[in-house]
Amino acid sequence: MAIEIKSVKDAAFRKYGRVITGIDCSELIEKMGKTPLPDDVIYIPSDSELEALPVYKVLTDSVYGELPIQIGYCNGHNSLLNAVEYHRSSEINIACDDLILLLGQQQDVNDDFTYDTSKIEAFKLPAGTMIECYATTLHYAPCGVDGGGFRCVIVLPRDTNLDLEANIDKRGEDSLLVAKNKWLIAHPDAKISGAFNGLKGENISVL
Repeated sequence: MAIEIKSVKDAAFRKYGRVITGIDCSELIEKMGKTPLPDDVIYIPSDSELEALPVYKVLTDSVYGELPIQIGYCNGHNSLLNAVEYHRSSEINIACDDLILLLGQQQDVNDDFTYDTSKIEAFKLPAGTMIECYATTLHYAPCGVDGGGFRCVIVLPRDTNLDLEANIDKRGEDSLLVAKNKWLIAHPDAKISGAFNGLKGENISVL
């Protein structure tokens, strides 16, 4: 069954995040046009060329209240949920192409850290739009529209998604910790190596 695709401007999006206006991202989006667009999905946590742009200071000072940040990107082709992740911080997404986000709420994760994928909602993020996804919003790689490719700027606190340094005892919520500030619940069909396979139900597709 096809999932309904709503707009980030719909009231249904408000529990997941907010649309941010008043920040000029045109130079950032233009620079993103030179980044790769693979057949699968690529994620780069920090890109020095993007972080050299003036908007870096605006995002640092205004959106993140002077916390150190990183600007990277997630590009490629994707149509499946595959997993959900969350952080202890908001994530900023800036769509360079029309794309679709599959979102849920951390509050719906069960005590055993499983999650029912029927609770996932889909939202279209038009090219040029900036949103904040709240820390409690479950998300993963964007999906393309009608099978097309996408480029999406990802802004997070500095060092998020980098390799862990401590030897984590994989018990309780720590069993979901796969990188710095990144807790992940995978779908078994995605076969993500080392991930906790806690997504129950259909591996949601936007096609």
